[in-house]
Amino acid sequence: MKKIKCLILIILSLFIFSCSKKEQINQSTIKEKNLQSQVLETFIEGKEALDGGDVLFAAKKFTEVQVMFPQSIWAPQSNLMAAYAYYSQDYYLDATEELKIFLKKYPKHSNVDYAYYLMAICYYEQIVDEKKDLNSVLKSKENFEIVIDKFPNTDYAQDSKFKLEFVMDILASKEMYLGRYYLKKKKWIAAINRFKTILEEYDTTIYIEEALHRLVEVHYLIGLKEEAKKYASVLGYNYESSQWYENTYALFDKKYEINQKKFLKENKKKSKFTSKIKSLLKLDE
Repeated sequence: MKKIKCLILIILSLFIFSCSKKEQINQSTIKEKNLQSQVLETFIEGKEALDGGDVLFAAKKFTEVQVMFPQSIWAPQSNLMAAYAYYSQDYYLDATEELKIFLKKYPKHSNVDYAYYLMAICYYEQIVDEKKDLNSVLKSKENFEIVIDKFPNTDYAQDSKFKLEFVMDILASKEMYLGRYYLKKKKWIAAINRFKTILEEYDTTIYIEEALHRLVEVHYLIGLKEEAKKYASVLGYNYESSQWYENTYALFDKKYEINQKKFLKENKKKSKFTSKIKSLLKLDE
């Protein structure tokens, strides 16, 4: 009899434990469903605010999603949406901070290509000119190159290539600006180094022809005529029809330079004579 009572007690205990466990699971499932519902509602609030132009409230809502349920599929999406919300109103610092968080937390996410691209664009749109701080230029270059290297078959890569050309022109213009300055100050070695940097790192930019000419000019001025001729031949081979080649040729051919000035002077006289004739003809009419 005692054995039967003990058995019944064990079975009852197991039954109560089982029911309790099921109840806990059900409560946990309900709580999770409620949390998912709240997260989705908050995300939708953020999206509606963004569409309505209230970017700060939108970013706040997207941040709430990340805090409420960081394991949900909405968390990384909210992270990106917050970054875009800030970017859309030129809050570039806030946008890049959100993107840094995203790239650190979700390095293998399917939208990581977009994150790098948006990061590059944030820096790209802060570029002023080559005389200002180069941080934005260098950061945009770094991120555009990541997009091109890691995601070559995306639309982001195509646009990154286009914008990277402009970035490289800016960096080359900075080197050219400094090179001209050192040339003017007769700091020959510093000038040569700047012009060589353009040849080595920015050879596809619009400054390559001038850089070659300046290297000819500097070496000619300091008496290294053979070195000057070497750069002149490279310029002539690749850009024979350019104005910079004509300027280079004038360094070696003083007669050519005199003839050019004479031609320009005569051409100017002819131009004035022609304009006088035209004005007389108009009066006759």
